[in-house]
Amino acid sequence: MKNVIFISPNFPTNYWQFCRELKNNGMNVLGIGDQPYDELTADLKNSLSEYYKVPNLKDYDAVYRAVAFLIYKHGPIDWLESNNEYWLERDAALRTAFHITSGFQTEDIPRIKYKSRMKEYYQAAGIPTARYHLVDGLTGCMDFIKEVGWPVVVKPDNGVGASDTHKLSNEEELKNFLETKYDVTYIMEEFIHAEVNSYDAIIDSHGEPIFETGNVTPVSVMDVVNENDNCIYYIVKDLPDDTRKAGRATVKSFGVKSRFVHFEFFRLTEDQEGMGKKGDVVALEVNMRPCGGFSPDMMDFANSTNVYKIWADMIAFDRSTMETGSHCFCAYAGRRDGKPFVHDHAAIMEKYGKQMKMVERIPDVLADAMGNQMYVAVFPTREEMDEFYRDILLYKE
Repeated sequence: MKNVIFISPNFPTNYWQFCRELKNNGMNVLGIGDQPYDELTADLKNSLSEYYKVPNLKDYDAVYRAVAFLIYKHGPIDWLESNNEYWLERDAALRTAFHITSGFQTEDIPRIKYKSRMKEYYQAAGIPTARYHLVDGLTGCMDFIKEVGWPVVVKPDNGVGASDTHKLSNEEELKNFLETKYDVTYIMEEFIHAEVNSYDAIIDSHGEPIFETGNVTPVSVMDVVNENDNCIYYIVKDLPDDTRKAGRATVKSFGVKSRFVHFEFFRLTEDQEGMGKKGDVVALEVNMRPCGGFSPDMMDFANSTNVYKIWADMIAFDRSTMETGSHCFCAYAGRRDGKPFVHDHAAIMEKYGKQMKMVERIPDVLADAMGNQMYVAVFPTREEMDEFYRDILLYKE
């Protein structure tokens, strides 16, 4: 029986399903988190062989001691994982410290976490990347902007999601950013006129995909956060061939093995010099974990499958025992509280209740990027999904 440590199995709230499928595959599942055991859901408790509570998951020494205790009690650990962007570096440090070889080690972190370091691996795969500059002073930034033009996008070189990401359109905004930014390294990139398309896959130990899908984000998460906008994105009915090709090439270039990945690409919405023609796929960034929020569940709905099971199969058997069924579009809409929507919650549910798969309030910690009230629904055609989005997002005059 393999011993698997799952870090933070209680958050996000849907991640207990990874633990359930590991247990169903005969794994000894050991959880480490900072929520009291009595507050865990019954489903999660039933999916764990043991749970070790630490005072704070950010305390490396406390988590280190937890891992050491679990090794003492259960023997060597075969896998250690959180599937969470926030803990990727911590996961790697723990694997390195305890010689757990089934995942990324500390030496792997720069190429998978630093946006500037990712570019060389994308380029090696033959995928264009935006020009960039590591932010220094006003003079260096202005020299770069003279080359690429306004606007530019700045964000932490090692960041999580769209946090602290800004679009700068003039010198005044640049000066304000330089005066107020945090004391971390930022990357500045030329602005790409595009929508975000993703390649989401579960990769086996040979670097081959055992499941593939993708999503489209018409409104950037940066704009959702910075402009307090509504959030929409959808899982595609069928993965486009060019996204699949770019995703598989990126897997090979980064040397990905035995992981659930979420790679983000730009699909150009207009011709752009140095990048390509309208419709071309160019690089954005890699995320060596599942797409966030409820995306794994949405992948299930869109593909009539169970990605939690496929991931657990990858760990247990290095292959999938799951089949996929009929495909459809799976749409996410996250509405902001206080907006003057034409259709209230009751009207939305009356019209789309049969298509709804999930209807929930979003936790405050995730609301900046995902909205306050979420709806997830499935549709056989793009036209039906577009009508759903029009109804969900329509404002009163």
